[in-house]
Amino acid sequence: MAKEPVRVLVTGAAGQIGYALVPMIARGVMLGTDQPVILHMLDIPPAAEALNGVKMELVDAAFPLIKGDGVVATTDAVEACTGVNIAVMVGGFPRKEGMERKDVMSKNVSIYKAQASALEQHAAPNCKVLVVANPANTNALILKEFAPSIPAKNITCLTRLDHNRALGQISEKLNVQVSDVKNVIIWGNHSSSQYPDVNHATVNTAAGEKPVRELVKDDAWLNGEFITTVQQRGAAIIKARKLSSALSAASSACDHIRDWVLGTPEGTWVSMGVYSDGSYNVPAGLIYSFPVTCRNGEWTIVQGLSIDEFSRKKLDLTAEELSEEKALAYSCLS
Repeated sequence: MAKEPVRVLVTGAAGQIGYALVPMIARGVMLGTDQPVILHMLDIPPAAEALNGVKMELVDAAFPLIKGDGVVATTDAVEACTGVNIAVMVGGFPRKEGMERKDVMSKNVSIYKAQASALEQHAAPNCKVLVVANPANTNALILKEFAPSIPAKNITCLTRLDHNRALGQISEKLNVQVSDVKNVIIWGNHSSSQYPDVNHATVNTAAGEKPVRELVKDDAWLNGEFITTVQQRGAAIIKARKLSSALSAASSACDHIRDWVLGTPEGTWVSMGVYSDGSYNVPAGLIYSFPVTCRNGEWTIVQGLSIDEFSRKKLDLTAEELSEEKALAYSCLS
């Protein structure tokens, strides 16, 4: 039996990340090569022509998974959100030179407030939402506030990019396959205050699974340069490309949704920005990145991991930043 198509919304679809993401979704990278999709692409009116160009290319690529009238390209949020099962929120207002954080926050609060109500009123029940646009954690929190009928567990933000960056750094350092490294953790905010934690990470070796710390044998690097490299990788890519990391962001967005929908492998966890329930003494009511496992379309925070003093400080620091962002966002609402 052929599967029913899944409707996937990508906002900001004419932008760089959107342009990298839609062909991945159409190829089955996100939901599997046997899952037909109907793509809903939304962008702002000034990008309407470019968006139509993307739609033309999706037709030209003749993707087998795109069914019938399988591409909706629109500047109307209601049309874009109608009936969607998965929403990847890539559209946002980027910080420009000379802009204060409050100005950027204020623009994004109004965008996410509007899109929250369109999703709430028109998306399919149990729609899963992934916020990619920065400030991703706080944009997701605003979306949650203004879409109260969407379950809190269905609203997440992307820290899988940071998680994958951490895996990549360890794999390069040890000269091993990245697929043999697992269970790094990104704690907190998708910003330079995030804490990439390798204390529970392992590498699959010929002699079985070994802790990353034991193999790297360089705590100074793991507690220093490794952390700052992952924290500042986005800026390093902008410096190199003169554009932000689109390919890796799109790929990790697919990873995030795929694992959430189809499940994480046994014994492996991933990092997702999710609504805090107070686990690990992180204040409840923040969207904060935790280690999670996924089964049957639901994520669960991995419990009982030991947190040393060095890590505790880092977890608290990024939580403080998120609490400040939350206060700033709420002040934009008044």
